[in-house]
Amino acid sequence: MNLAFDIFTVSVVSAGAFFFLAGTVGLLRFPDSLTRLHALTKVDNLGLGLVVVGLLPQANGLFGALKLVSIWLLVQLSGAIVTQLIAGAVRQRGSDG
Repeated sequence: MNLAFDIFTVSVVSAGAFFFLAGTVGLLRFPDSLTRLHALTKVDNLGLGLVVVGLLPQANGLFGALKLVSIWLLVQLSGAIVTQLIAGAVRQRGSDG
């Protein structure tokens, strides 16, 4: 059973890393600030979610799993707040540079 959990962990964490890489490519390739923000927030949230799901079978009991999920939720919340603040600043400034 441990081998199955290990294979699941490696495959799901690898998928999460792929989404992080895709977000980085979007950050470098998209033309303006708002599309870069969109790429980063969507893809990084999915990537971190996959990493957390992949690490859940490796957690030491329920408390370890709750810590992983709470970290994911805190990153979701802080990412949404920071994205709104950056997008508001970009709109207020009136420039996309």
